[in-house]
Amino acid sequence: MEFSRDLPTTPYISLIYRFHAKFLNNKVKDVNITYGLYPFLIEIYKHDGISQEDLANLFYLNESTVTRNLNKLEKRGFIKRTREKEKIISLTDDGVAIAKKVMDYDEKWDDLIKKDLSEDEYINFKKTLIKVCEAII
Repeated sequence: MEFSRDLPTTPYISLIYRFHAKFLNNKVKDVNITYGLYPFLIEIYKHDGISQEDLANLFYLNESTVTRNLNKLEKRGFIKRTREKEKIISLTDDGVAIAKKVMDYDEKWDDLIKKDLSEDEYINFKKTLIKVCEAII
């Protein structure tokens, strides 16, 4: 397939996002989880005991959106919350297993991206994505 060089970046970003979602959803279709919940699982895995407020700040989301997503994860048995001064979130054993599975599949996704890129091209691609994200936030 030939892509137009005249299009703005948005269609390409959208295409990558949709194909990544499809890729991950196909890999974990046996688990009761959706693409929008993956980032929460991964960040809670990486930052065990993170607060709900910190998750909201990390993802640039309002707390009510974070609460809705955490409620879904809690109902599915993937997280547990303690309600002290602030709401602290940890993964259950099932949540840890799913987070590891998703992170493994994310590595496989990156391998697909790297397939047609040199190591330098991949590193520059990632640096550029980070730079764009930093510029718009």
